[in-house]
Amino acid sequence: VQLQASGGGLVQAGGSLRLSCAASERAFSSTAMGWFRRPPGLEREFVATISWNGGVTYYADSVKGRFTISRDNAKNTVYLQMNSLKPEDTAVYYCAARRKFASSRFEFEYDYWGQGTQVTVSS
Repeated sequence: VQLQASGGGLVQAGGSLRLSCAASERAFSSTAMGWFRRPPGLEREFVATISWNGGVTYYADSVKGRFTISRDNAKNTVYLQMNSLKPEDTAVYYCAARRKFASSRFEFEYDYWGQGTQVTVSS
């Protein structure tokens, strides 16, 4: 599975962005998906995950209530709607796929990774 993330950019604090991650194959509909991010100078961290059918989602405490993960299996795409952005949300955001139905917040459980898209939030 190849993953292509897009939608990053520069936004002021309080603004919104929507990230998209397009998968290359129809098997996408049977994979759980996740979003992770790497802030400047820090380790990559979990952001959000969604099960194969969108029925189960989990979020990092730092984004809960501000970010929403969703998916459209007909388009082989997963989204991350980011609202009320803060400077501390600045990071490279990565989408990932795992060949399991269940979602996961652990990096090592993912099989495929996208190339990352930069999100910069100015104060």
